[in-house]
Parts: sequence; C-alpha cells; structure tokens
Amino acid sequence: MRVTREQAAANRERVVEAASMLFRRHGFDGVGVADIMNAAGLTHGGFYGHFASKEDLAAEACAHSHADPWPAWMEAPPEQRLAGIVRSYLTPHHRDNRTGGCLFAALGSDVGRQPRSVRRAFTKRVRAKIDLLRAVVSGRSAAARRERALATLAGLVGALILSRAVDDRALSDEILEAAAATLERS
Repeated sequence: MRVTREQAAANRERVVEAASMLFRRHGFDGVGVADIMNAAGLTHGGFYGHFASKEDLAAEACAHSHADPWPAWMEAPPEQRLAGIVRSYLTPHHRDNRTGGCLFAALGSDVGRQPRSVRRAFTKRVRAKIDLLRAVVSGRSAAARRERALATLAGLVGALILSRAVDDRALSDEILEAAAATLERS
C-alpha cells in the first residue's frame, strides 16, 4: 500500500520526535535505529526511506524545535523576561525530565564527538538561544549583552547538568536555586 506525501511527512516527523526524545534520554550512541523506529510506531525497514543515515537523523533531531518555552517569555513584560526564562529552566521538573528537557544539557558533552553535520545543527540552536538571551539581558553595548548572554546560557546549562549529576537531592536543589538567584540578575 502506497503512503501519501502527507502521511510520509507525518511519519518522518514522528521519527524525528522519537529520536529527539531518545537521544536526550540515552545519548546518540545509546539508541539504535530500530529503537527509534519502534518508538515512532514504524518498522525498522522504513528508516532509509526517510534518512540517509543515523547521522542525518541526529542532525535533524538537534535542529528539531521541540517544545521550547523560552519564546513565550518574550511576551512577558521586559523586566520579567530573564527571570522567567531562568526560573522556568532551573527547576526540579526540568532536572528530572531529561527526555523532554534541554537538548544542550542532555547532549552537550556528547555532541562534540558527533560528525560535523550534527555539531552544525547543535551550534545553530546554541546561536539562536544566545540571540534570544541577548535580547533580555542587561548591558550597555551589544558586545556586553552578547557576553552576558553567553555566560547566562553557560550558567543555565552547567547548573542543570550538575544538578542532574549529583546523587544528593538536597545539593541538586541547592545548585538549581543558587544558579537561578544569580542568573536572573544578569
């Protein structure tokens, strides 16, 4: 039975979404094509009808927009934007939700070992976050705001990674709170 173009596009989107979630949970090397296709509700054999390789899928999964709450904060009053982004990012729920959470915190240390196409897609997402943060942080010049945006993004991602890494829940919560208190004043 032949699949319509619309159904093929919907199937491809399901594969990308499944890969995005599984890569976040298990890392790029921790999940295979068969696992991804199964999670998408499709057969393994259909993979190469959509992608040339797992690398191509990984790059697309990195580019995938995934439910990103940050743009919604741009609708808030200007003085609430940065604190809203910081406080919504550095939460116990986000810490505990690796599958649906931040691409950078879940795969940042892994992406450096991936092929150029994957790193390029990841870099594009990082640049977009820097641009968004540059619009909400303080600073007297464009260069000062960019520097602060870079430091804020690094602080957010680093705090989330550390909060996930420690085996002491109280310390994990303390990391999130200390980083949030500092970064929301950027």
